[in-house]
Amino acid sequence: MKIGGIMNLTLLDYPDKVACTVFTVGCNFRCPFCHNATLVNGNEGRQITESEILLFLKKRSRVLEGVCLTGGEPLIQQGVDVFLRQVKELGYSVKLDTNGAYPDKLKELVANKLVDYVAMDIKNSRERYAETAGCNVDIQAVEQSVAFLKSGIVDYEFRTTVTGNFHNETSIESMAQWLSGAKKWYLQKFVDSGDLIDSATQGCSDETMYKYLKIAQRTIPSALLRGI
Repeated sequence: MKIGGIMNLTLLDYPDKVACTVFTVGCNFRCPFCHNATLVNGNEGRQITESEILLFLKKRSRVLEGVCLTGGEPLIQQGVDVFLRQVKELGYSVKLDTNGAYPDKLKELVANKLVDYVAMDIKNSRERYAETAGCNVDIQAVEQSVAFLKSGIVDYEFRTTVTGNFHNETSIESMAQWLSGAKKWYLQKFVDSGDLIDSATQGCSDETMYKYLKIAQRTIPSALLRGI
């Protein structure tokens, strides 16, 4: 696997867990608002080896409970199953962040009990998916991942980074209908990290975020805001 970095401690990335976050290199999407452009484009500098990560996890086993695997897109990595099996053997819970483009890999990891929690990014309504992802998208693959998670076989959340450029009331309503029945859906306010794929990406006001939340909650009452 190509690993570009690690956050040694997080209380936010993995719900109800003291965790670390491992960042993989590369992604099949090019979302303009992505805040990890350096990782996505493969310009991360020195990579960290799996052995280094596993040694760190062994040393921190009395402090950490979980490992978040994020990116980039982790499921483009060769050997992700081998790595996660070693993480699980150390006694850690695993949270996977994914864009849902690889439903077969996702299902396989879950079936092999290598993932305990999945956070899937929902970029936009189906009609605006390619525009928001910055590339051609196999929307049927994304839909498969959505349906798989909604089945409840593994704990999960959906999340959408909301921008001023790519989202409006219509797209929020369309996503809500698509995700109807979802256990969790978070609308996350876009924040400029300074490491964007497209620096022209705009945010939106708190007022707009609350308006969008009301729209989302008409269909998914459990929908919540993040980043406000």
